Amino acid sequence: MVAVDAGTTGVRALVVDEAGAITDLAYRELAQSFPRPGWVEHDPAEIWAAVQATLAEVAGRLAEAGTTVAAVGITNQRETAVAWDRRTGRPLAPAVVWQDRRTADRCDRLVDGGHLPTIRARTGLVLDPYFSATKYAWLLTDGGLADAATGTAGTAGASGATGAGTALALGTVDSWVLWNLTGGPAGGVYATDATNASRTLLYDIVDRRWSEELCDLFGVPMAALAEVPPSCGRLGAVDRSAVGGAGGVLGGVPVSGMAGDQQAALFGQACFTPGMAKVTYGTGSFVLVNAGGDVPTAADGLLVTVAWDLGAHGGFAYALEGSTFVSGAAVQWLRDGLGIIDRVEDLEPLAASVPDSGGVTVVPAFTGLGSPWWDPRARGTVTGLTRGAGRAQLARATVEAMAFQVRDMLEAMVVATGQPVDQLRADGGASAMDLLLQLQADQAQVSVVRPRSVESTALGAATLAGLAEGVWGSLGDLAARWQPDVEHRPSVDREIADLVYAPWLRAVDRARGWAR
Repeated sequence: MVAVDAGTTGVRALVVDEAGAITDLAYRELAQSFPRPGWVEHDPAEIWAAVQATLAEVAGRLAEAGTTVAAVGITNQRETAVAWDRRTGRPLAPAVVWQDRRTADRCDRLVDGGHLPTIRARTGLVLDPYFSATKYAWLLTDGGLADAATGTAGTAGASGATGAGTALALGTVDSWVLWNLTGGPAGGVYATDATNASRTLLYDIVDRRWSEELCDLFGVPMAALAEVPPSCGRLGAVDRSAVGGAGGVLGGVPVSGMAGDQQAALFGQACFTPGMAKVTYGTGSFVLVNAGGDVPTAADGLLVTVAWDLGAHGGFAYALEGSTFVSGAAVQWLRDGLGIIDRVEDLEPLAASVPDSGGVTVVPAFTGLGSPWWDPRARGTVTGLTRGAGRAQLARATVEAMAFQVRDMLEAMVVATGQPVDQLRADGGASAMDLLLQLQADQAQVSVVRPRSVESTALGAATLAGLAEGVWGSLGDLAARWQPDVEHRPSVDREIADLVYAPWLRAVDRARGWAR
């Protein structure tokens, strides 16, 4: 299997064998654009070019080895809004990234209009600029794309068929990648899946379909949205001409799995039983708990989301989610913004060179606060500075902030469900830091386990595709292949952990509502 992981800071193509092991990987970094304070953009054409380049790289090595590919899976940064013309394949605007805050006022107006209860009940989400619907609305109005919604091209569904409709596509990164991968203007499949659709504020997670009521509320034409087939099942096939030099290996290969990055990580971590939980330390940090097949109650500070739709290959599952926007991005800030470290790998040894942060607390609310605070006007703060504070203290405070944010989310989940989380499966780039995982175990008072492969997001996409194509027969087969690497248990009691945690809560209070 080959997995395409179109993330926030870069694109990966990974090769996964029948044992569930990653055997090859190619990577291209994505440029981040910050045209105004609070705005974050990507170039959709660059995303697709990075997909083509990484696929060509791994396909070349697969060809040399004489290896065939059973299926392709796609995973992606989720709420990022992409607009393009399906007649030409041309992006119509920069992609508005999930971290972007430009629609905060729109969200406030909807809250003031009394719409939050309905939105919460139908989507499981909150009214925050994080999600796609207000980004789509901004692209249509402020972005000047309203006229594009009255084009003449057809609406391409999961079959690629066209009919009367609009040329405008308003999708997330998964649908942009799938459409291009399967032929683009020459019959590309325009589809998303329920995990990504459930992050838009337009998908009814109870009825499991796009909501006409919500589309009307946000001013988004339903005809511009993609079809929503299962996450696990054949979506289409790779178009040989779309992938250039990779066509010899990948041309005609079925694309059979697709899920948003956090749900893919939950699947890749084999959290198939209700109550199992994972945390991904990526650009942001995301905690998901498998909530089973019934829609859970939307609890304060948390989100309800679709975990996966396995279609004919299994059931439909929901998850409780906590989302924070800046974790790995704070490490990049230390490297690129402040020059405190030269490489990401330098963070852990620098942070571990001091026993504590010396009273320094970093709240990395660069794009607002997510769960459980949901404050788009919060901004990053550094508190507790003294003359003795230096590079090491700031580095350690940044690592501590990652652990504190996850503790915030886990505690909200325990309150919501009444059930403690016994084990937290950790993945993502920052999970390579044993210091972080030990701090997490101490703060959350749970066992934190890192698997042998921390590329859980890509594994989730690959295993969804492999399950659809019969490479694996069941969820039980996949669960048996999950293997732990390192386990961290709490090394301090709760009273000590609470003393360390208390300044964080004070600092968060000061960061909130800063940008008015």
